[in-house]
Amino acid sequence: MKSILLHIDGDACMEARLQVALDLSRASGGHITCLQAVSFEVFAPGDVYGSAMAAAIPRIKEAAEELRAEIETDLANEDVSWEWRFLYGSAEGRLLEQSVLHDVIIVGPHDIGEDGSTGPSGMAGELALRAPCPVLVVPGETKRHDASAPVLVAWNGSSEACVAVKQALPLLALAKKVYLASVEEVSEQPRQDFPASEAAAYLVRHGVETEVVNIPRGDAKIADTLFSAAQMRECGLMVMGAYGHSRLAEMLMGGVTRRVLSSPQLPVLLAH
Repeated sequence: MKSILLHIDGDACMEARLQVALDLSRASGGHITCLQAVSFEVFAPGDVYGSAMAAAIPRIKEAAEELRAEIETDLANEDVSWEWRFLYGSAEGRLLEQSVLHDVIIVGPHDIGEDGSTGPSGMAGELALRAPCPVLVVPGETKRHDASAPVLVAWNGSSEACVAVKQALPLLALAKKVYLASVEEVSEQPRQDFPASEAAAYLVRHGVETEVVNIPRGDAKIADTLFSAAQMRECGLMVMGAYGHSRLAEMLMGGVTRRVLSSPQLPVLLAH
């Protein structure tokens, strides 16, 4: 992927996604666009005249400048092509705007100011639904990204899974092996609009070595089963279609995408 859009923020996962962006850039000969968005929409109860906000703005600017100086110093020592874009506004909105001419967006697993949250990232989910390119969610424990490591594709036969495979193709082509993994569901009407054999044939035509894997459902949640399968096969990345059910249905009843975003065990590439 030649054009990488990296979300810049001072959260606990910043170092992890920066490292992944660097490794991905080296592997693909790509360019990193560092996007730092700053919003002054601070909610201050009772701040009728905006005095608290006025006092906070200089500190917000100062913190943003300190973070930029720190990361630019690190980037200056790296052998990659990069640029910095500083924009005012919400990070979600600015990332969505800039994604039009990028191949992938790299974000963390938590929303801004919600480090340690156990819920799914609303921003990552919204970008996965609306951006014209895939979203790579990087957990804070990630140390590096080996582009040649095996990749697990979560396959359920849906159109969302097909889109994810097509958008992930540049990354899948770098991997030494791709596993198309289907978790066997106990259902009267299993969803298999597109069988795994068709996806495997598509990848093979693009020169990607692919193995179809059927995993018993078991008692664990599907997301946990997929993460276990990926770790067992020493995968460095998981690819999946986002929100096969409506997002509202996943919020109310739970779903694989929601579970994956809540606690990713390795970098996950999402597309819808």
